[in-house]
Amino acid sequence: MNKIEVINLHFSYGNSEEILKGINLTFDSRSTAIIGQNGAGKTTFVKLLKGLLKPNSGEVVINGINTKQSTVAGLAKYIGLVFQNPNDQIFKNKVMDEVIFGPLNIGQTLEKAKENSIKALKTVGLYEKIDQNPYDLSLSERKLISIASIVAMDTEIIIFDEPTIAQDYYGKEKIKSIIKDLRAKGKLILTITHDMDFVAETFERTLVFAKGNVLLDGTTREVYSHKEELEHAYLEAPNVTQLCQMLGVKETFLTVEEFIDYKKNYKDKL
Repeated sequence: MNKIEVINLHFSYGNSEEILKGINLTFDSRSTAIIGQNGAGKTTFVKLLKGLLKPNSGEVVINGINTKQSTVAGLAKYIGLVFQNPNDQIFKNKVMDEVIFGPLNIGQTLEKAKENSIKALKTVGLYEKIDQNPYDLSLSERKLISIASIVAMDTEIIIFDEPTIAQDYYGKEKIKSIIKDLRAKGKLILTITHDMDFVAETFERTLVFAKGNVLLDGTTREVYSHKEELEHAYLEAPNVTQLCQMLGVKETFLTVEEFIDYKKNYKDKL
């Protein structure tokens, strides 16, 4: 089973104040969202998971591999990271060259890398633009290319950094579908995001980071039921959750569909 263990993790940049202050977490098969205000330590945390940074103290263990004892290249076979800004990730002049680079770089055969790249591009809906320059496409399409690049690597763990940036409703629904499909295939999926509605609709577990610590950790429904703690972290629950709270409904609803079903059942019982 894919697993990440984080043991008493501390990190700071140089002699500055600690960004992460003794984090202890275990990630299992559940898709997990990491939320929190800017400066809470989310991006630093996922960089430590990916091996881009090394802990000042404590351990990060990816499928039994201690990141202190592995290179970024060595970890690339196990864990992929979709950057927040696709312009920081994309560097090739053709869409296909961009997507196939990662699979080839971790040792896939040319045949397998091409197969996985075509499949990934079809998944994100950009196969028809396979020979175009990524920078001739929109920002939302470049984001989808960066997702395809990591999906094609077929790593067992995938981290999405702000996956819904620059996406309209159609794009968000596509990314939501991709994440749920990857989860169904047994991949461990993590995200850091400010999109509370997307978290509610997509992820099974949610972590709230605040000032370098984990303030809340539980099922997404449990976490969003803690109104006061969320306010302490300067976060708001999803729109439908807030609406239900204002209406005095005790249950915590994560989607509009859930609330509609509740109202229908409520009327049926009258």
